[in-house]
Amino acid sequence: MAFQNPGDGSLDYYPCRYGTSRLLFRGPRRDVTRPYLAVLGGSETYGKFVANPYPALIEAIAGVRVVNLGLVNAGVDAFLKDNAVQDLLVNAQMTVMQITGAQNLTNRYYSVHPRRNDRFVTASPLLRSMFREVDFTDFHFTRHLVRHLQTRSADRFEVVAEELRATWVRQMRALLRAVKGRAILLWVAQQAPPAPSRRADLESEPLIVDAEMIAAIRPLAADFVQVLPSAEARALGTQGMVLGPMDAPVAAALPNPAVHQEIASLVAACLARHV
Repeated sequence: MAFQNPGDGSLDYYPCRYGTSRLLFRGPRRDVTRPYLAVLGGSETYGKFVANPYPALIEAIAGVRVVNLGLVNAGVDAFLKDNAVQDLLVNAQMTVMQITGAQNLTNRYYSVHPRRNDRFVTASPLLRSMFREVDFTDFHFTRHLVRHLQTRSADRFEVVAEELRATWVRQMRALLRAVKGRAILLWVAQQAPPAPSRRADLESEPLIVDAEMIAAIRPLAADFVQVLPSAEARALGTQGMVLGPMDAPVAAALPNPAVHQEIASLVAACLARHV
């Protein structure tokens, strides 16, 4: 068996690549020489710990071939900078784009790994001058970095957050233009997109994404689907998820099979209006 990560229980993710891409997606690998829908996103789309993630369920409901292009902890950069992924999006009948957080983007203040966008690489001289008291060698992940910076100074961090918002909007616009209006934006979270605030919310997912940012990219998409998992589905916790002995804390923060079913039902209903 092939495993995406050690400790993922007995679940086989059949990791695969498309074309010349260096990104490793969840399989089984699909035939992209025939008509297909593409689903782009992060850990929720990948379906970590779930045997049948929502892209597979959409395929079963809608009766169309679906290519799962979800990546664990993905950011927009990984998709935008991969030519093979760009080709897949251009050739897809329709693309579902899960909205991911703004922290996993290379920007004026710090850079991230080109494929594993949650990995912090280095702080720019500009960020080092803003936070002279911070030792940036202590950080390996963007989430840890932004939360620490906010605790050091909410005002100074808000300057960084504004850069992240602007970068996210710019990169998402570029990604949406590539598919020429054939995209459905997907919001999966415990709450609706929040109103803009002077202080970035680093507790609610997707991080640092608000309603104003969604409004800025919405005209470039064919539709927008908002999925707020029901209390009944959330109450099931990790029931039905395939876990190793150390995975429960991580799995608890991800959609369980019942939530994936809710996502698939809403997205499939939206796709029926466009495909």
